[in-house]
Amino acid sequence: MTLLSFSSVTVQFGADPLLTDVSFTVSQGERWGIVGRNGTGKTTLLRFITGSLEPEAGHVNRRAGLQMTMLDQYREFGSARTVWEAAAGGYEDLLSLEKSLAREAERLGELGDRVTEGDLRRLDEAQERFHHQGGYGFHAQVDAVLQGLGFNAEEARTRPLQELSGGERGRVGLAAQLAAPAELVLLDEPTNHLDLDTIEWLKNHLKDSGKTVMVISHDRAFLDDFAGHILHLSHGSATPYRGGYSAFVRQRDQALLTLQRQADDQRKEIARQEDFIRRNIAGQKTAQAQSRRAMLARLPRLSPPPVEDDPMEVRFELSNRGGDQVLVVEGLGVRIGDRELVTDFSTIARRGDVIAVVGPNGAGKSTLLSVLLGEAPSSSGTARIGAGITPAWYRQDHAHLPKDRSVYDCVGEARPTWNRGQIQGHLGRFGFSGDEVKRSTNSLSGGERARVALALITLQGSNLLALDEPTNHLDVESIEALEDALENYPGTVLLVSHDRALLRELTNRVWAFSENRLTDFPGPFVDWEERAAEAERQRLEERLEAERFARAEEKAQTRKAAEEKRALTRPRRMAEKAVAAAESLVAEAEAAVAEIEAALADPKLYDGSPGTAQEAGRLNLALKEAKTKLDQAMAEWVDAQESLETLKSDDDLSR
Repeated sequence: MTLLSFSSVTVQFGADPLLTDVSFTVSQGERWGIVGRNGTGKTTLLRFITGSLEPEAGHVNRRAGLQMTMLDQYREFGSARTVWEAAAGGYEDLLSLEKSLAREAERLGELGDRVTEGDLRRLDEAQERFHHQGGYGFHAQVDAVLQGLGFNAEEARTRPLQELSGGERGRVGLAAQLAAPAELVLLDEPTNHLDLDTIEWLKNHLKDSGKTVMVISHDRAFLDDFAGHILHLSHGSATPYRGGYSAFVRQRDQALLTLQRQADDQRKEIARQEDFIRRNIAGQKTAQAQSRRAMLARLPRLSPPPVEDDPMEVRFELSNRGGDQVLVVEGLGVRIGDRELVTDFSTIARRGDVIAVVGPNGAGKSTLLSVLLGEAPSSSGTARIGAGITPAWYRQDHAHLPKDRSVYDCVGEARPTWNRGQIQGHLGRFGFSGDEVKRSTNSLSGGERARVALALITLQGSNLLALDEPTNHLDVESIEALEDALENYPGTVLLVSHDRALLRELTNRVWAFSENRLTDFPGPFVDWEERAAEAERQRLEERLEAERFARAEEKAQTRKAAEEKRALTRPRRMAEKAVAAAESLVAEAEAAVAEIEAALADPKLYDGSPGTAQEAGRLNLALKEAKTKLDQAMAEWVDAQESLETLKSDDDLSR
């Protein structure tokens, strides 16, 4: 079933078109990744999908009644005060109805006997509406999403939003979109500020949800694992491809190669025809040459495929080689307040190492970098930078950028001997040209700030790079340019990143956080991933085995307790059976006595005949025997009842 379609959509901002003749179709349950350079219109495309913007030409068709939710890069939470309220923002109407039901139930309770049938009917109708809209299930849905994104769902109900960091607010915004009741989920860079484990959870959650999802993302590994379709925005066009990111790259390269070959073949054919025309226009084949010239005039020319300029020309050059031992760490401890982040960590980082620093959000990755670079003190041990080593630190929050300075001045102050052409040439390699170099750093977007930060770091000639989430806010092409530069860099890199593709491509060692331990894994990230996945599978198997053992132990204990209880109650049960048997004998004896007494009361028995007199004598003897049996049965019943009462009394005392 088609949920959404674009038909010849054109968007124009100012004099230049942003998107031209865009057409594609999205069906129910599909998962789309949207890629393209910053500024190509990816976020604008989402706004056309939601209807907050309308195209100048063409049509955006949505299925009638389509429910959608959109997460952009700027999170707003309305009137929500707690983390849970913000995450449940998509259920605002249900939350209001829930509170109304609680107030109404309290009011009816106070009315007591004065409650009317109308009151009860209205309450029942409201409860039915609450149930029909999913009111009895959305709490669990919100809790599950919060847990998956690293929050304690119970604490979230009282934790104020104002306490959250920027990264935490991003995760709350993502939780609100994932928990909301929607058929189409639109996400803009959802993996920013997520750690590796949370990105893995997000991928699985989106795949298992069954919803239709469209995601703008620069995370190539995420798109490879998640997406079944890629929409590529470039040079004003939006081209759909089937498959994940790697499949898209192969298909795009093949399509570009085909277009280039077609253009080259046409160019060669045109040259051949023009040569024929030149040689024969005034000769015997004039008519043929004129015909071919007319044909060429009508021929639509094929343009070669548009060439993507490099988004950044990144080169990390060394001012000096430095020693082989770049960083020597001995018994290092790192602490924030009372919280211990790292204990007793020892290692040596050597020249040429590219070390992935991984761990959950809040583990202390950024703090570790600050301690290793001497920007913050350690709680124990030492971290010593080797001889001839000059570090450069790319901070995740871009705090190293000069504040309220023009982009031009940032480079000019770092290179005071450069002339205007050199400064502009350097900035041009990072995508800044013309009047853009006059912009203040305070006005730059996240991606622009990242490019300025990289432009400044490349000027330092450092032989040790500490990069803290350098791919945040960069588009895929810029990330690939950074990846190429780091691959050719001869120095040492400490790389904090959630970009699995980058880590898989570059690193040869991994420092992994686990609780307050930091482990040095002597191999590339891809090997560490396999080892970590195997360890997680083993932990899961051990947990399942422990749960199975616990269930078996619980069953055994239950069975044992039941047997012990039966053993303890066996005498009482036997006594109860004895009382029941005695009661049955008494009842039988009483019936026998009553039957004989009824026979003796028959007047015909006393008519004076010898036969009846004999029968009366026999009945009197039988009555005597029956009463004797009744007395015996009563005595047995009394004994059994006394035994039972004694056992009951003993049981009561034992309790």
